Amino acid sequence: MVRPEGEFCQPYSYVEARVVGEMRGMIVYRVWCGATALLLVTGCMVTPSPVTKEEIQGRVSQDLLAIVQEQEPIEKPIDFYEATARALRYNLDAKVKAMQSALAHQQLNVAHYSLLPQVAVNAGFDGRNNFAGGGAQSLVDGRPILEPFTSMDKNVFSGNLSLSWDVLDFGLSYIRAKQAGDNMLIAEEERRRIAVRLLQDVRNAYWRAVSAERLLPQVRQLDGMIDKALSQSQAIVQRKLQAPLTPLNYRRDMLNIQREVQKLLRELSTAKIQLASLMGLPPGVSFEVQQPSRPAAPLIDNLDAESLEQQALTFRPELRTIDYQKRINAKEAKATLLELFPSMKLQFGGYYNSNSFFLYQNWLNYAAQVSWNLMGVFRVPAKYKAIEAQRAVLDAQSLALTMTVLTEVHVGAAQFMLAKDELGNARTYQETQQAIVEHTHSLWITNSTSELVLLREQVNQILAEVRLDVAQAGVETAYATLRSAVGEEAVPPSGPEQTLSGLADSLRQLWEPMPGGVSRPSGERQNDATAVVP
Repeated sequence: MVRPEGEFCQPYSYVEARVVGEMRGMIVYRVWCGATALLLVTGCMVTPSPVTKEEIQGRVSQDLLAIVQEQEPIEKPIDFYEATARALRYNLDAKVKAMQSALAHQQLNVAHYSLLPQVAVNAGFDGRNNFAGGGAQSLVDGRPILEPFTSMDKNVFSGNLSLSWDVLDFGLSYIRAKQAGDNMLIAEEERRRIAVRLLQDVRNAYWRAVSAERLLPQVRQLDGMIDKALSQSQAIVQRKLQAPLTPLNYRRDMLNIQREVQKLLRELSTAKIQLASLMGLPPGVSFEVQQPSRPAAPLIDNLDAESLEQQALTFRPELRTIDYQKRINAKEAKATLLELFPSMKLQFGGYYNSNSFFLYQNWLNYAAQVSWNLMGVFRVPAKYKAIEAQRAVLDAQSLALTMTVLTEVHVGAAQFMLAKDELGNARTYQETQQAIVEHTHSLWITNSTSELVLLREQVNQILAEVRLDVAQAGVETAYATLRSAVGEEAVPPSGPEQTLSGLADSLRQLWEPMPGGVSRPSGERQNDATAVVP
C-alpha cells in the first residue's frame, strides 16, 4: 500500500494518502515525545551553587570603592552648610529616597505610554516538507468526492501591521496614569521629609562636633585637674592638715564633677563619628569642623501658636502624603465604576501572505469587538466596600497624624523657648564664674586663699565653658526641630549638575538670616514660614 511519493501531479489515492499520513504522524509524535522527555530530564538536573568567597570579596571591594570615589575630597575644615550639603548629596538614606523619586518619575512616563493604542508589526515563516492536502467524502455512501487537493504552498511568508485600541482600557489607563502622578508626588514629599529630618540631625551632630573639638582638650585638662585635686585632698586627709570634714566635702564635690566630666567625654567622643555617618563618609576618615563663634540665639521672642499650627498642617509632608493617598483611593473608585462597562476593541491593519493559492496576497482588515464580563457586576460591591474601608482608614490616619503634628509643634516651641532660657542662664553662669576665677586668682596671689580653692574654681570655669557650648548646641537642635515640626522647606531646589560648593551656597542663602534677624524668603513656603519662624 505504501509506495514512493511522486510529484504533485501523481497523488496517492485518498486511502493511501491517509495511511501514509498516519504513519508519518506517529513517527513525528514519537520523536517529539522523546525530545521533550530529554529536555525535561536535563532541566531537572540543575543544582544550586552558593556565592563564592571571591565573589563576596569582589562585592565588598566594589562597594567600599564606590563609597569613597563618589565623594568630593575634604580640603578644608567643614562648616555647617558644607556638612549639610554633603549629607544631602552623599547620605545613603537620602540617596535611596532620591532614587525612589526618580523611579516614580519614570513610572509616570511609562503610564503615559499606556494611553496610546497598540501598534504591532508581525512577520513569520511557515514551512513543511510536503504539501498540506486534504480531501472530501460523501456522507451518504462514504465515497471520495474529490481527489486529494491543497491550497497552501510548502513555504509561506506572512506579515502584518495592525493597530488596535480598547476604549475601556484607555479609560482605565488614564486613571492609572493619574494615580502614577499622585505616587510621584508622594515620593517627592517623602524625599522632602527625609531631607528635613536629615538636616535636623546634621544640625544637632554638627554643633555637638563643634563642641567636641573645642571642648575635648579642655575636658581632658579638666579631668587631669580633678585627679590632681583628688590626690591633694587625699594627702590632706592622710596628713591631717585640716579637719577631716572639709577635705572630704571637697573630695565629694570633685567626684561629682568628675562623673559629669566623664559623661561629657562619652557624649562628645562620638559626635564626629555620627556627623561623618550623616555626611556619608566612610568610618575612620579624618576631618575637622570649622570653629564658629558662639552665635546669639535666633531672634524669636513670641511664637504665634495658631500660625505655627496652620503652617504645620499646611506644609508637613506626612499630611500631604495622606492627601495624595486619598486622591488615589478616589480614583480607584472611578476605575471600579469603569469596569462595569463593556469593553469595545477596535482593530485595523494591513496584511501580506506569500501563498500563491490566495487570490489576494495583500489586504486590509478592520474589526470591532464588544465584550462584557458579566461576573464583574457581582465583584463591584465588594470592591466598593474595600475602597470605602480604605477611605475610612486614611481619614483616621489623617486625624491621628494631625494630632501628632500639633503636639510636635507645641513641644518644639516649648523646647526652643526653654533652650533659649538655658542658653541665657549658661552664658550668665559662665560670665559669673569667670569673674569668680579672676577674683580667686587675685586672692591666691596675695596668699588669702588656698591652692585647692583656686583649683576648684578653675575646674568650675572649664565646666561652665562646657555647659555654655552644650546649651548652644541645644538651642541649635531645638531650632531645627521647630522648623521641622512646622514643615519648613529646608532644602533649596537643585539639579544633579550642581556642585557641592554650589549646594552649600544655596543652603547658606536659604538659612542665614538677613540683617534684623529675619530669614531670607525663598518661595511660597518660605514666605509663609518666615512670618512665624525666622
